[in-house]
Amino acid sequence: MSSPKASRRDFLKLTSAGVASTALGVTASSYAKIMGANDRVRVAVCGVRGRGKDHIYGFSRVPLTEIAALCDVDESVLNQRLGDVEKLGVPKPKSYVDVRKLLEDKDIDAISIATPNHWHSLMAIWACQAGKDVYVEKPCSHNCFEGRQLVRAVKKYNRICQHGSQSRSNPGMLEAIQHLRDGTIGDVYMARALCYKWRPSIGHAEVEAVPAGVNYDLWTGPAPLKPFTRNRFHYNWHWIWDTGNGEVGNQAIHEIDIARWGLGVGFPVSVSAMGGHFMFDDDQETPNTLNASFCFEAPGGKRKMMELEVRHWITNHEAEIGAGAYGASGVPAAGLTTESTKKSSNKQSLGPKDAKTNTVGNIFYGSKGYLSIDGYDSYKTWLTDQVEPGPSGKGSADHYANFIDCVRSRRAQDIHSPIEEAHISTTLVHLANASYRLGRTLRFDPAQEQVIGDEEANRLLRGSFRAPYIVPEKI
Repeated sequence: MSSPKASRRDFLKLTSAGVASTALGVTASSYAKIMGANDRVRVAVCGVRGRGKDHIYGFSRVPLTEIAALCDVDESVLNQRLGDVEKLGVPKPKSYVDVRKLLEDKDIDAISIATPNHWHSLMAIWACQAGKDVYVEKPCSHNCFEGRQLVRAVKKYNRICQHGSQSRSNPGMLEAIQHLRDGTIGDVYMARALCYKWRPSIGHAEVEAVPAGVNYDLWTGPAPLKPFTRNRFHYNWHWIWDTGNGEVGNQAIHEIDIARWGLGVGFPVSVSAMGGHFMFDDDQETPNTLNASFCFEAPGGKRKMMELEVRHWITNHEAEIGAGAYGASGVPAAGLTTESTKKSSNKQSLGPKDAKTNTVGNIFYGSKGYLSIDGYDSYKTWLTDQVEPGPSGKGSADHYANFIDCVRSRRAQDIHSPIEEAHISTTLVHLANASYRLGRTLRFDPAQEQVIGDEEANRLLRGSFRAPYIVPEKI
């Protein structure tokens, strides 16, 4: 079918102004093509240095999927990834520095976004306006406002959108959640999200010239344009407020999402966080230690709670998370009562030093027992006050394949990590960080998605944008 085509100048004007594509008569449906059962889904990966490399290999393994284009503002990284794709024995993809130019390409069916956090929502909104389906990495937003705008864009332009919360595709996780729903551990009233993960100091970095081949204006995008330093650039952008959301938005978003999923709750009604950036004197702005408490109003007038714990000292392996049968120290993990582990507990090392023993997971507490999730795909249960082993399981699946399947079928209801759920979980990230930064408890109105009586907090949740990279007020 034929469709109207906007010029690049028109599209740049359109996205810069932050208005809907229909302003030029270019609708999302006019960009999207009808796909046959044997057509290849042509994916463009945007942001290819770190997580984006995983996207390239992940999508390349999905049948009838082609890595059709790569986009990155760092030409050295872009050229390296182009070579990596060629080594896979597939056609060399197109390359772009400016995502707006990529979005003009009508042969691209979907984009996969693995850029720094401050670009996630805006790039995804632009993609929806251009008729592309979207796989967007966690967290889906850098602030609450743009997250809600992304939800609206996905709905308005009828796009398929998958959030990079891969746990929601794993059979082991689905089975664990079903146990919680079925009452295996009784009435579930609390969940803990554990993120004990070592992060070294980033040190101090001096202001220097922008490296050759880097489009720093595009890299900065909607964030304030500040002098270039290495600690504001590759990976360490996670620890700078203008571009990242700290460990809460980097790793703990996974555990927050799982905890909320298992509790069966939506937005919280209050959050209180405290923490700090301890141990190191360096350029990091975000905390490396943070505890947050969330309160939820559940159906039936009941209240449920979530506790988030972020720290970089890995001092235990509670509920067998992160250490298998027992920790690297030789100390048995909680819930183990066998003779073999009792005999092994005479090892007295103080703590694990192997990075593989990061404690990342969840614990759910119910009236009949508790359930732990180790990482992203396995769970165990312990029942009664005798801590007797109950059901357990493990299993993983392909999150990328789920997205591609839905791109083909156009069945948004089959997406495992829909953008509405992603936005709710990511809002918990923003609330925890805002409570920490302001040093006070926040009372949240789920209907309005606003903090009650606290304009300073709402300004943090609203964010700000540097022209012309502005998230539109109206979708």
